[in-house]
Amino acid sequence: MSSVLRVGLAVGVLALLIAAVALGGADKASQSSTTLVFAGAADPVVLDAALISDGESFRVVYQITETLVGLKPGTTKLAPLLATGWKKSPNGRRWTFTLRRNVRFHDGTPFNAAAVCANFDRWYNFKGAQQSSSASYYYNVTFGGFKTKNPGGALYKNCQARGSNVAVINLKRPYGPFVSAMTLTPFAIQSPTSMRENDADKGRLTSDGVYQPLGKYGVPGGVTAGTGPFKLDSWRIGDKLELERNDDYWGRKAGLTRLIFRAIPDNAARLQALQTGEIDGYDLVEPQDIRTLRKDSDLKVLDREAFNVGYVGINQKVKPFDNVLVRRALAHGLDRAGVVRSFYAGRGVVAKEFMPPNVPGYSNSVPQYPYNPARARALLQQAGVELPVEVEFWWPADISRPYMPNPKNNFQAFAASLNKSGFKVVAKSAPWNPTYLGRVDAGTAGALHMIGWTGDYADATSFLESILRSYKQFGLPLKNPLYTLLDRGLLETDPDARNGIYRQANNYIMRQVIGVPYVHTRPALAFKRNVVGYKPSPTTSESFASVRKTGS
Repeated sequence: MSSVLRVGLAVGVLALLIAAVALGGADKASQSSTTLVFAGAADPVVLDAALISDGESFRVVYQITETLVGLKPGTTKLAPLLATGWKKSPNGRRWTFTLRRNVRFHDGTPFNAAAVCANFDRWYNFKGAQQSSSASYYYNVTFGGFKTKNPGGALYKNCQARGSNVAVINLKRPYGPFVSAMTLTPFAIQSPTSMRENDADKGRLTSDGVYQPLGKYGVPGGVTAGTGPFKLDSWRIGDKLELERNDDYWGRKAGLTRLIFRAIPDNAARLQALQTGEIDGYDLVEPQDIRTLRKDSDLKVLDREAFNVGYVGINQKVKPFDNVLVRRALAHGLDRAGVVRSFYAGRGVVAKEFMPPNVPGYSNSVPQYPYNPARARALLQQAGVELPVEVEFWWPADISRPYMPNPKNNFQAFAASLNKSGFKVVAKSAPWNPTYLGRVDAGTAGALHMIGWTGDYADATSFLESILRSYKQFGLPLKNPLYTLLDRGLLETDPDARNGIYRQANNYIMRQVIGVPYVHTRPALAFKRNVVGYKPSPTTSESFASVRKTGS
């Protein structure tokens, strides 16, 4: 996952003070029958769809922009969106999309085949800093190369506009999950005019590898122009982000006239804000708070299907973690079952691999590493390293994610179990945006780091490609057996054959202990009882267009 440089929210007491100040004016807004105030755990990173990879940015950008192919609300089933239909050529290299008519971007310019091609060409022609995985993470993972960087490995060839309403995407090779991947918000179609006029392609990498946009597109105080049911009104970091209804929307108009997002990093503060009516809903409900919420007749809890993984990443470039015996010792030294039992209130299961069992390609024969400190120490001794093995272990300080509602709790428990297993943990922490995500992406977050992933669509590529292609995070060489398997899976279009390849990949990942997955969770959201129409999605692709408030 990647991020873009911005002013981060402070942690601890300062974070609570900021949240309290920011919420000071929310009470009146939340009483409006057509205004909804929703709290996330952090500010978005950026609102340029092509440059997002974090959940908070996804949530907001999903309201503003639209992709060619959508998902049926609450499911992972494909559905028409900006494209009303699509078809594949016999060789799997040409995809023809029939586009929806009479659609306009928020800046008033027309959505058409030329605009679609302009977006695909923009991604392919990214240069310099924008080619970094900390900027265009999803394009890197899905398309593999750019016009000026690894062009031979690029999936994209060109786009042809056939009139106003037919766009043809030509690929250099078959790509099994292409249409499913096109549901990803980073591949949303944005206004070429607004992007050009607001220097969307200006940016740089900071010294720690984090991408920083330098134009006025997708940033606080700037412009974002999609075709979605809501459009950007204002955004002030540390205060609020406001969307207003797009009254010129091509489809059914949103029930809300105004949608306000606030960042409240602290779990308890989000719960309190809902209880006092300062907000109308929030995500990432901490498991232990669900009983409290269900006891309140004015509140309700909505569940998402488990479609995520929390894991401890290992950077193999940090010695002695280049030794597989040390990595296996680490796996035995992490008390995964204890963490899941203690901090997930029955809403989590211990993960055995990097994707949940409901995704095709899941393997039932991966090696398993139950918590066993004695076994961990024996493996370290077999590896010939001196005990205890000092290890720098990073965790995010100011965030709550579906796979780790309280990162500090998880970290402390893992550190304690590792310290009993022949390791000596050196704790390191940083704010989620931009420092933590940027360091993880750049491979500078120590030997170990806690992070996770929520899948985007029901295919193994949504987990294995999205997670494991981040070679800097894991310190992996570009040429290795895992990437050979993943490459085969991408080219294979037969479902049974693809699933067999991904089972092999899962077995290899866990034999080599490239990382240690530890939990799949069933996340929860909380709302005021009078908020209706919200449909939780396994992929968190949730539109507020169908939401309304009753009894106000």
